[in-house]
Amino acid sequence: MSDLDHRVGVREANLVVRHLKLEKITEENKALILTEIDQTFGIDNVSFDDKSQTLNLAYDATHCDLEGLEEIIRKHGADISHDLWTHFKESYYKFTDKNIKDNAEYQPTCCNNPPPAVKRKLK
Repeated sequence: MSDLDHRVGVREANLVVRHLKLEKITEENKALILTEIDQTFGIDNVSFDDKSQTLNLAYDATHCDLEGLEEIIRKHGADISHDLWTHFKESYYKFTDKNIKDNAEYQPTCCNNPPPAVKRKLK
């Protein structure tokens, strides 16, 4: 796949897929949550599985992050499940989102000169 296979603002290299179990979901707030998340810049795909009460997300981690999406969920009266497995996944997702964003902002430099301490020893 290429970047052209995704929505505007979503790059293949930064695309992440997340699955979060939610609580306090009703038909009304589910529709509001899905609509607002779908309109967020950087979201590639969003869906909800009624059977498992799981929100499925695909987004570019350089443009949006899990914390911002959780605010949208909480704003509409739902919440992330408080079970151990969901909490573990949520922590891991936040760590990798931050890591992807930090790596995308990093500007690598190349210098063929030895470090200053090494130069002094060579003279």
